[in-house]
Amino acid sequence: MNETNHSRVTEFVLLGLSSSKELQPVLFLIFSLLYLAILLGNFLIILTVTSDSRLHTPMYFLLANLSFIDICVASFATPKMIADLLVERKTISFDACLAQIFFVHLFTGSEMVILVSMAYDRYVAICKPLHYMTIMSRRVCIILVLIPWSVGFIHTTSQLAFTVNLPFCGPNQVDSFFCDLPLVTKLACRDTYVISLLIVADSGFLSLSSFLLLVVSYTVILITVRSRSSASMAKARSTLTAHITVVTLFFGPCIFIYVWPFSSYSVDKVLAVFYTIFTPILNPVIYTLRNKEMKAAMSKLKSRYLKTGQVSVVIRNALFLQSK
Repeated sequence: MNETNHSRVTEFVLLGLSSSKELQPVLFLIFSLLYLAILLGNFLIILTVTSDSRLHTPMYFLLANLSFIDICVASFATPKMIADLLVERKTISFDACLAQIFFVHLFTGSEMVILVSMAYDRYVAICKPLHYMTIMSRRVCIILVLIPWSVGFIHTTSQLAFTVNLPFCGPNQVDSFFCDLPLVTKLACRDTYVISLLIVADSGFLSLSSFLLLVVSYTVILITVRSRSSASMAKARSTLTAHITVVTLFFGPCIFIYVWPFSSYSVDKVLAVFYTIFTPILNPVIYTLRNKEMKAAMSKLKSRYLKTGQVSVVIRNALFLQSK
C-alpha cells in the first residue's frame, strides 16, 4: 500500500449515542444538565477544600485532586458529544481523534492510580493513626498526586504508540461519541489483531493491578476496622464505604471494557457514558453526602458568599453599571 493510501483518511465520522433525530434534543438537554452538574459539583469540592483550613489535610487534598481529574475525564469528549447532538454529520479530524485517545487514557489512568493513593491514605489513617501526620507529610502527598499523572502519561503514550503509525484509508466511521482506541484501531487498513491484544493487555494490566491493590488495601483496612469498636471507627467506616463505592463505580465499566474484549460495542458505548459522565457526577455526591466535615465546610462557604441580601446587592450593582 503506497503512502497516498496511508494518508487518505483526514477525519472520522462519529456515530454518536443515537441515530434517532427525535431523541437527540432530549439527550442534548439531559447531558448538558449532567455536564453542568459535574462542573459545579467538582468545582465546589475544590473550592471548599482550598478555602477551609480545617480541610487542609492529606485526605481532602487527594479528594480535591480527584475532583480535578473528574472534571478532566468529563471534559475531554462530553462538550463535543453535546454539540454533535445538534448536527447531522458528526465529524472529528484525525489529529483531534488522536488527542481524544491521548486524553482519555491520561485522565482515566490517572484516576485509577489516585484512587490507590487515596486508599493508601486511608490505610495509614486507620491502621497507623499515631504515625499518620509523620507518614503523610506534605512531600508524600505531592508524590501521591504526581505518581498518578506520571503513570497516566506513560500509559497513554504507550497506547498512542499503537495507533499513531497505523495506515487509515477507509472506512472512517467510529461507532461511539468519541475516538475510543479499540474502535479506531479496528478501522486501520491492516491486520490489527496483535495490536488489539496489546491494547487490551496494556489497559487491562493497569485496570486489574490498580483494582487488586485497592482490594488488598481495603481488605486490610476492613479487618482492622472490624477489630475495633470505638466511636472514631464509625467515621472510618463511613469514609471507607464512600471510597469503596467510588472504586466499584469507576473500575466496573473500565475492567469490563478492557479486560473483557469480546463484549459488544453497543455495550461498550453505554459503559463509556457511565465512566465519562455518571462517575464524575456521582463522586461529589458520594463524598459530600456521607461526610459531615465536607457538609459543614460547604455550609460555612454558603454563609460566607451567600449572605442575606448579598445577591440582591450584586444584581443591583450590575444593573447600575449597565444603566451608566
